[in-house]
Amino acid sequence: MRKCSLGQLTKELAATDSLSMIIWRARLGCTKSSSLNTTQKLDRWVEHDPMEILEGVKLCMATAVNKATADGHNVGGGLKAIGLTNQRETTLVWSKSTGFPLYNAIVWMDARTSGVCRKLEKELSGGRTHFSEVCGLPISTYFSAVKLLWLMENDDTVKEAINSGDALFGTMDTWLIWNLTGGLNGGLHVTDVSNASRTMLMNLKALEWDQPTLDTLGISVKILPKIVSNSEIIGNIAKGWPIAGIPISGCLGDQHAAMLGQACRKGEAKSTYGTGAFILLNTGEEIIVSKHGLLSTLAFKLGPKAPVNYALEGSIAIAGAAVQWLRDNLEIIETANEIEALASQVESTGGVYFVPAFNGLFAPWWRDDARGICIGMTSFTNKAHLARAVLESMCFQVKDVLDSMHKDAEEKGGVKNETGEFLLRVDGGAAVDNLLMQIQANLMGTPVVRPADTETTALGAAYAAGLAVGVWTEKEIFASEDRMRRTSTTFRPKIDEELRKKKLESWCKAVSRTFDLADL
Repeated sequence: MRKCSLGQLTKELAATDSLSMIIWRARLGCTKSSSLNTTQKLDRWVEHDPMEILEGVKLCMATAVNKATADGHNVGGGLKAIGLTNQRETTLVWSKSTGFPLYNAIVWMDARTSGVCRKLEKELSGGRTHFSEVCGLPISTYFSAVKLLWLMENDDTVKEAINSGDALFGTMDTWLIWNLTGGLNGGLHVTDVSNASRTMLMNLKALEWDQPTLDTLGISVKILPKIVSNSEIIGNIAKGWPIAGIPISGCLGDQHAAMLGQACRKGEAKSTYGTGAFILLNTGEEIIVSKHGLLSTLAFKLGPKAPVNYALEGSIAIAGAAVQWLRDNLEIIETANEIEALASQVESTGGVYFVPAFNGLFAPWWRDDARGICIGMTSFTNKAHLARAVLESMCFQVKDVLDSMHKDAEEKGGVKNETGEFLLRVDGGAAVDNLLMQIQANLMGTPVVRPADTETTALGAAYAAGLAVGVWTEKEIFASEDRMRRTSTTFRPKIDEELRKKKLESWCKAVSRTFDLADL
């Protein structure tokens, strides 16, 4: 990598309930700011306060810059560019005349739109997959379009602003870029291809808003942002923000950024463990249509004229959020970090299976009528068994997605490395849990590889930003895979095939028990 006193700066909204900012130095060391809680929950409703997020971003920027300066770094002279990565699908509508949100941001995991989805499935000839051929996505509460439809149908302020031409729509990247580049004073209304691909409104092949889809849903293209690549100079930070004048030159949805941060080439997969869990397989320049419950999506496009890399994705709604549930709702643990020690007190779950279908199940099941269950308990069961069952639930869900991924990829040559084995690259906050990673390897029957630095989401945004301003080349980015491999930790399976098969069969039985429980 070329020398540069401060290579990149990234702002991250990758976790559903936190903000952070990281300054990457020349050799990819980093300075990180603190996080802020921004989540509001009401039953199956999950929202963010957009103004609180703006204030949090400003605080994170100032904190990270001050810390780097205190450590002796020349931020003003060395900072080259900013990369941004964010939680995807979270939907926001704001006023172009006042700059204020017209409603709280509706978060990706919010499930209030199930009625909207059922209505569309009944009315449209293609049912749940009516738009899949164009956008790669089924009709689901997960995606931005149905959240926007809910706002249009249920909030008069949003409806009036759209009718009067005063409304702007965006995901969190769009909201941040608009404000960071000036807001009311010339702020840029843009999104990147990865975030746009998660709205259910973008044509995956053309990389443009799909007009027939917009017409069908009654959404005006005038409220939608311009779509740009993941690596190009978008605009400069405006006055009033820390580091004014620095270009924003990278933008990716969190899972796409993690894929780039892990340097995933065609045929390589990664899993990010956060609030949810997200597994992506790079399929190169080919869109693979899943027949096993996965999503066809965009991986990344590293420049306006660069080729597109596509991906198969399996999205899991509840992963680390189940640990938060143990902490906040059941109060079995005081901090999330305690779960590994608690779960390690027992060698197995004692026959307990926990399926965290709190808001339904995403891939590969796509059942919004599912609800969470915990089965197999006896008078022998204690909190350690439950803690271990929660960790296993995360790994079982990832295994379900990987099984579907292998089936879809078989016709394309599979997803094995040069030695003939499948390696799952992992990252995200929960990936630091050694027991979780070992359970994952046990259930997969193949190795799990964890990099020394699990901040790969922020790293991917830094890579994209640095590429656009010439800090490094694409060849150097993907050459980083060798460096990561030398410093990574590999977890290999430690249980036999018979036990693995029995546990997977029991898990599938437990999953089947969650269906048709929404009306209880």
